[in-house]
Amino acid sequence: MSAPRAATPGPGSGAVPGEALHGRALELELGSSTQTSHRLLAYSDALLSIIATVMILPVAHTKIHPDQKLGESVQQLLLTKIAVYLMTFLIVTVAWAAHVRLFQVIELIDDVLALLNLACMMIITFLPYTFSLMASFPGVPFGIFLFSVCAVVIGLIQAVIVLYGFYHPHLLNQQIQVSENQNFYKRHILKIILRGPILCFLAAIFSFVFIPLSYVLLGLVIVFPHLSRFITWCKTKILGQRNEEEEPHSLETFSFYLSEPLSKERVEAFSDGVYAIVATLLILDICEDNVPDPREVRGKFHGSLLEALSEYGPNYLAYFGSFVTIGLLWFVHHSLFLYVTKATRLMGLLNILSLAFIGGLPLAYQLTSEFAEKSHNEIEAIQVSCVITFFASIFQFAIWTTALLHERETLHPFARYGGKEHAFMFAKLALYPCVSLGAFFLTCLLSEFSTEIFHLMQIVIPFAFLALRIFVRISLTLIKSVMSLSRRKVVLLEEEEACLSPTDTLS
Repeated sequence: MSAPRAATPGPGSGAVPGEALHGRALELELGSSTQTSHRLLAYSDALLSIIATVMILPVAHTKIHPDQKLGESVQQLLLTKIAVYLMTFLIVTVAWAAHVRLFQVIELIDDVLALLNLACMMIITFLPYTFSLMASFPGVPFGIFLFSVCAVVIGLIQAVIVLYGFYHPHLLNQQIQVSENQNFYKRHILKIILRGPILCFLAAIFSFVFIPLSYVLLGLVIVFPHLSRFITWCKTKILGQRNEEEEPHSLETFSFYLSEPLSKERVEAFSDGVYAIVATLLILDICEDNVPDPREVRGKFHGSLLEALSEYGPNYLAYFGSFVTIGLLWFVHHSLFLYVTKATRLMGLLNILSLAFIGGLPLAYQLTSEFAEKSHNEIEAIQVSCVITFFASIFQFAIWTTALLHERETLHPFARYGGKEHAFMFAKLALYPCVSLGAFFLTCLLSEFSTEIFHLMQIVIPFAFLALRIFVRISLTLIKSVMSLSRRKVVLLEEEEACLSPTDTLS
């Protein structure tokens, strides 16, 4: 993972001048009201990743009895909750993306900005409660009204941060400080920031009139930026007209272009937070549900704690399997971003979609941990787990594919096409999609062995990662040898044709 950017010393400077520069920067921070925003951003990323991830808890803790069919449960309970979870997760990540781009514009902070950001974070921490109301009472308007009002307040606080930053231009980045068009930049950023709160305000109003329209408006918060860009692109292609309002000097880091650069460090920090919290949620379930009651240990198991814990064996197996899945998906994500030199908005969007399914892994754990109860839902639970893992990993593969389209700007030379790590990265990113898809179809064909197939998949994948580099090297060697043999045959045929006389060649 790349470290946060630090001030780089000038040419010819050694370690001592660098330390002196750091000391002067620290002295400036201690002696003035402005500070760098690194710690504020780290705190905000950690909090936003926690809030986005704990949205899955009302879904994961949906009680499904062993004698209850999972198909009916999905239709009646889980489907609605999963849809609301995905929508609210994506809305939280929209707020995070706005926060990332906002603090690419505002590079320094003071006490007022720190407190405004804290107020924004306070409202964001309330979102999981509003989501619980929406998931539990999807037909009651108050839950969606409360969620929409919180989203409006978050957007308004971000707008106040923009106004405060432009009122104190020394807090802005250098590009805007030296610009003569600061008012244009301010209007441009406010227009983009306030689109989401306006849609949420309309959703809050319509929640008491027509609830489905409120959900549509909240969905527009996620897709509207990309929809507007697509419409503009279609107009340009069909009519050949460019939007007059788009100034050529519009701010690169606050647009809706999919090639817009995002802070790679913050993308990594937010992603690490989601992976860490999802992994932590698994042990919370173990601590809550798999500690035997002391009276039951004394009465039923004659005081033998080990015998009482043996009943939870499948739960522990599900925990370790789920943790290994999360850990290896993080490992793949880490390996990918190790070679990413610049993250674009499209790569960030694909990363968010991957994280949304990563957040669903506690649900997969809850379903597979019920194998101990011999429920009727084993096949369905395994298939749900395979689907979640497949989409979490296929979006990681899509990030790399997108980076390859602009590889000179986004990827290290080693990971580009023809680079020495290219084939290995392809194999590493393709492993989980292929294995999870294969396990899904095998459980459909061999339903009697579905549990064995699922556990075999969880056991084999870690060893597959260990042997992957050797396998790739052997495969590349075989491919090169086959290609060299085919080339030799072509060369020999050409030499034979050259040696033959013209009459022999015609015959």
